[in-house]
Amino acid sequence: MTREEIVRVFDRRHDAVGRHDAEALAADHATDGVLESPVAGGAVNGREAIARIYRGMFAGFPDLAVDWSDLVIDGDRVVEMGTMSGTDTGGFMGLPPTGKRFGFPIAFIYTFKDGLIAHERRVYDFTGMLVQIGLLKTKPA
Repeated sequence: MTREEIVRVFDRRHDAVGRHDAEALAADHATDGVLESPVAGGAVNGREAIARIYRGMFAGFPDLAVDWSDLVIDGDRVVEMGTMSGTDTGGFMGLPPTGKRFGFPIAFIYTFKDGLIAHERRVYDFTGMLVQIGLLKTKPA
């Protein structure tokens, strides 16, 4: 893929995130693609499993938003950075909603093959997210 083609993919993905379109996002992944995410508890394989991760995030956080800041492209490898935020009003991980907000920096690392995402690794502070939305308690310092 050319740099311009990759930029178009991410323009389309940004729009899909804004619309909370899990199916459009999953369609950018290879049918046998891999997604590594703290929300998934590790790696999931296949487009349908990846779509379930997107659907779960959008259902748990109906106001989920991402402020994208950087897109670094090196051949078939891409790193995208930004800040993700949302409010736990839909319930998360099978638990009742807390009504609390979260916000944290993210880095998503992609490998493309044949025009699709073959592998994606999401890096962010999942423990911090759970603390922010009230699903995990910390001891006072």
